[in-house]
Amino acid sequence: MAFGLDSIRAALSGVSGTSKSGSVLGVDIGTSSLKIVQLRPARGTAVLETYGEIALGPYLQLPVGKATKLPAERLAQAISDLSKEANVTASLAGVSIPFSSSLVSVIDMPEVDQEQLKRMIPIEARKYIPVPVSEVLLDWFVIPKDDQDDAFDKAVSQPTGIKKPGIEVLLVAIHNETLRLYQTVLKDAGLSTSFFEIEIFSTIRSSLGHGVAPVVVVDIGASTTKIYVVERGIIRVSHLFNIGGQHMSETLARSLNWSFEKAERVKREFGLNDSATYTREENALMHESLLSTLARLFSEVNRVLLSYGKRYNKNVSKVVLTGGGATLPGLAAIAKTQLSADVEIANPFAKTEAPAFLGEVLNEIGPGFAVAVGAALRKLKESDK
Repeated sequence: MAFGLDSIRAALSGVSGTSKSGSVLGVDIGTSSLKIVQLRPARGTAVLETYGEIALGPYLQLPVGKATKLPAERLAQAISDLSKEANVTASLAGVSIPFSSSLVSVIDMPEVDQEQLKRMIPIEARKYIPVPVSEVLLDWFVIPKDDQDDAFDKAVSQPTGIKKPGIEVLLVAIHNETLRLYQTVLKDAGLSTSFFEIEIFSTIRSSLGHGVAPVVVVDIGASTTKIYVVERGIIRVSHLFNIGGQHMSETLARSLNWSFEKAERVKREFGLNDSATYTREENALMHESLLSTLARLFSEVNRVLLSYGKRYNKNVSKVVLTGGGATLPGLAAIAKTQLSADVEIANPFAKTEAPAFLGEVLNEIGPGFAVAVGAALRKLKESDK
């Protein structure tokens, strides 16, 4: 988190500094796939050198697209395999932490001196952390009252609806078990990092601008969809919904009596678009199947939009779709008819410089690489200092 949580950074640090080439990696370890992006600095821009994705299911003899929970040695092997496949040369990385393995909250505190605040924070933290404090790495940061350029690297707010006097404190807690796993994985894969970053911050950095109007980010993963309302860079609302790309494939497989592997392949290739390979009836059934899952997802997003509007008396400016599920062909068109706000598909590679001939491909796969690009952008900025 670019706001600077020093004790967390110290605990997580590997070998810091810059590589000879200046190239850095962004690593996104998801539930169904692993993604890597390598960037290098040039004339004040981030140049895309290479990128890649590898499915994690096959490492446990599961189909591509299935959510998994790999042990450290298998994850390290996956990183090594992908690095070779993508011709990765950098070893300095920014790595994302799953939102589900962390707690990030903005809490209200009285305006007291620093020493007193140090004593109060751990006590107050117990109200927000559902596990013993000893099981997490805890840190905090007083949020400046004036707007900052990097405000989007703040956190999740716990609004009360009443503005209280005092200060806002950023509270961060990450499970020690998760940190140990990731540290082992990186060491075994031959990578080093000076930070781990909760995935939503990477997504915001790569996929949102610096506008002040509220934006809803919908991150469609393999097993879950995360919905965030971001205002002035602060995540005011967060919601985890247990439906994702895997559920779409499973429903499609049941509807047409296909294997999961075939349903996953057809979903990725055609999505909500008609295919000449199938009959009109089959196309209709495919659309109906996918829309049955998406309808539930859209309903949840609209519920968040309505709730936020009522609570804060503010309209959300747009909905940004990201995550691997946002690459579903035809999703943008249907989302625009189903959601009560303007819809945009995330394009994180727009913040990098890449060959023109890759433009169309990067636009198509971009939503799935939002976290990896965001982590690499932060690492690049850190290495330039």
